[in-house]
Amino acid sequence: MSDTLTLPAETRERAGKGASRALRREGRVPAVVYGNNEEPIAIHVEQRELVRQLGTGHFFNSIVEVEVAGKKLRTLPKDVAFDPVTDIPLHADFLRLSKNATVHVNVPVAFANEELSPGLKRGGVLNIVRHELELVCPADKIPDEISIDVTGFDVGESIHASHVTLPAGVEQAITDRDFTIATIAAPSALKSEEGDTTKAEGETAE
Repeated sequence: MSDTLTLPAETRERAGKGASRALRREGRVPAVVYGNNEEPIAIHVEQRELVRQLGTGHFFNSIVEVEVAGKKLRTLPKDVAFDPVTDIPLHADFLRLSKNATVHVNVPVAFANEELSPGLKRGGVLNIVRHELELVCPADKIPDEISIDVTGFDVGESIHASHVTLPAGVEQAITDRDFTIATIAAPSALKSEEGDTTKAEGETAE
């Protein structure tokens, strides 16, 4: 599970585009904390610290304790808007979490035991269809990643959602179909060989 992050913040006195632009000129990012049947709180955070936390790679799957006005608000980052040219964060949304909250998150997948996959040992290519899984889990048990075992998978076979073992308390968000996560594609050398064989057979037949 990802570590809890701490993000110092200050309340925003003024709203509107002009006030937001002024904050950004000062190296701050406007943000809002909402949810849990409470009034939204308009805040601003330090741009440099937000960028640092975004760079951890697991920001959106981490509990972020927003420290504002002497209180710690337990939140889950929901969205960050970026400048299309500079990629600088312009605004952030944080969802306030209750004590026993269950959250809907996207968690990256990783593949294990590739050396035990006959298809990959023969030079096959692991074609990843989904780089993340949509999961429902307790807020304090969000996995860093989901490891998928490819032992025994051969060329032409697919890895589906039903092949995944999830940690206790974690469930798939998509339950109406057994979707594909990855496939083992044939190596290009094998494809060329098969193509050459077909050609040779055709020439012999003539």
